[in-house]
Amino acid sequence: MFGSYEFDWTSIPGAIPFLRQGMTTSLEITGLAIVSGIVWGTLLAMARLSSVRALAWAAAGYVNLFRAVPLVMVLLWFFLIVPKLLESFLGLPSGSDVRLASAMVGFALFESAYYAEIIRAGIQSVPKGQLGAASALGMTYSQAMCYVILPQAFRNMVPLLLTQAIILFQDTSLVYVSALADFFGAAYKVGDRDGRLVELVLFAGAVYFIVCFSASQAVRHFQKRLQRA
Repeated sequence: MFGSYEFDWTSIPGAIPFLRQGMTTSLEITGLAIVSGIVWGTLLAMARLSSVRALAWAAAGYVNLFRAVPLVMVLLWFFLIVPKLLESFLGLPSGSDVRLASAMVGFALFESAYYAEIIRAGIQSVPKGQLGAASALGMTYSQAMCYVILPQAFRNMVPLLLTQAIILFQDTSLVYVSALADFFGAAYKVGDRDGRLVELVLFAGAVYFIVCFSASQAVRHFQKRLQRA
């Protein structure tokens, strides 16, 4: 296929500032989705383990809904819905550019469903006797979860949370559906503009590989340290 194709990489150096801006957007979405996903996911996990059936069913419904639909579809939903909500509640003028906000909301809600399952498994990995021991010391259920159960659970699931963060970073490339210039979107736009789509897509793939492979190796190293501790 590439036998007669002449590669020309000269578009890349001049596009570095635009590509760096795209990488910043990808990292912003990743960072916000991690933080909000872990916070909301923790609440969902506790709700799923609650003895109040209505609460457990509602949390299970939320998790199953977001885990059963494609991420790209969720991003499209929020790309279409969030602007209308912001225009209604905040009085934003029609046509305001809220693509980044829409992507962040979509990612945060979607990823929280996956984090909820990881955190639920982490909580269940803590021996039940720990909760009983905390109760015997006079702690309430909330205090036992905050000071005894969750710290141990998070320590057990740190490698899984970090692995999910790497997957999340890769998934940010899907924001192309809203024409948002994340790193992949920026590379695609430059390649399309200069007629060098093959080179820019290959370059973007190489950058994703370097970032994600390096992060995976760091997670593996961290996991070994945890096992030795």
